[in-house]
Amino acid sequence: MKLQRKNLLRATALGALAVSGALVLTACGSDDNSGTTGGNGGKTSAASNIKCDDAKGQLPASGSSAQKNAMDLWAKNYMAGCSGVEINYKSSSSGEGIVAFNQGTVGFAGSDSALKPEEVAESKKICKGGQGINLPMVGGPVAIGFHLEGVDSLTLDAPTLAKIFDGKIKKWNDEAIAKLNTGAKLPDKPIQAFHRSEDSGTTQNLGKYLGAAAPSDWKYEAEKKWPAPGGQAASGSSGVAAQVKQVDGSIGYFELSYATSQSISTVDIDTGGSAPVKATSENASKAIAAAKIKGTGKDLALDLDYTTKAEGAYPIVLVTYEIVCDKGNKPETLSTVKSFLNYTAGDEGQKLLTEAGYAPIPTEINSKVRETIASLS
Repeated sequence: MKLQRKNLLRATALGALAVSGALVLTACGSDDNSGTTGGNGGKTSAASNIKCDDAKGQLPASGSSAQKNAMDLWAKNYMAGCSGVEINYKSSSSGEGIVAFNQGTVGFAGSDSALKPEEVAESKKICKGGQGINLPMVGGPVAIGFHLEGVDSLTLDAPTLAKIFDGKIKKWNDEAIAKLNTGAKLPDKPIQAFHRSEDSGTTQNLGKYLGAAAPSDWKYEAEKKWPAPGGQAASGSSGVAAQVKQVDGSIGYFELSYATSQSISTVDIDTGGSAPVKATSENASKAIAAAKIKGTGKDLALDLDYTTKAEGAYPIVLVTYEIVCDKGNKPETLSTVKSFLNYTAGDEGQKLLTEAGYAPIPTEINSKVRETIASLS
């Protein structure tokens, strides 16, 4: 009885603490100490220069986990500047985000891959009088993270990566890896390769790189679903990063922000240039800057060069798109969608990307993104 009473008192205390914490968080979220008038008649936040316009209520969104860390920062700052607005971004996968968008359950979706023709066709049912379009918002390197006790630096090229992820290279001291890492003490240890379990634009971008840079060794189509046999699956970029973090002998792929936040070592890529290239925001920007717009009309889908040998250009890059209707957006969320995306595409929003391990969208492309956001209806 004494033990039961003691446990009951502990549970009661913890419950009170949780309620107290929740109240503190609620107070922080709603405390308007910046003098803003966000959400009221097009006023601008004095604290952060966020133009709230007529934004109000909840804005549901979902999709790419690649941009989760950026979206978390954006949502936090935006809601602090625009009272009465709640951005609810569910980090899942690009595939799930597109499905939600085409079902009409979100105001916008995040995807690491541009809409396919059949997905655009389906979007016309939701976008009355219009269609879904791709707005490039987040750039960055797809880092190849590894965990190998005693090895802090590792260089790989596209053919070797392709063979690793296809299960053709099985040991860390394989001759192909040793040749690229002269002097490194590579252990006679099995390679444990991790990939995404669900449809993922990050997977598709890695596939595009391997297919373009190592066509003889990677025979799979670049799809969102992991195509190769073997390996181990984990959910989301966070799941793959968590496995690599804890499993000795592992390798996986995820956005640089996950490697940075968890102190995971990343592979330098031998592109055939003068020196291997590190996965950094700056080096990813050099590759993205060479991208061409392949979309038509208001669609701003990009064509990336995965075979670049340009000095310092990191070739495994992705661009995350925010998917919206060019026409026919939901009236109840349109103002909030435009206001929020104006912030993310603006100078302040894009500046945060570098600090979070991402790469800003090049100015020439970004200016077109802003123009398109302003024209959404």
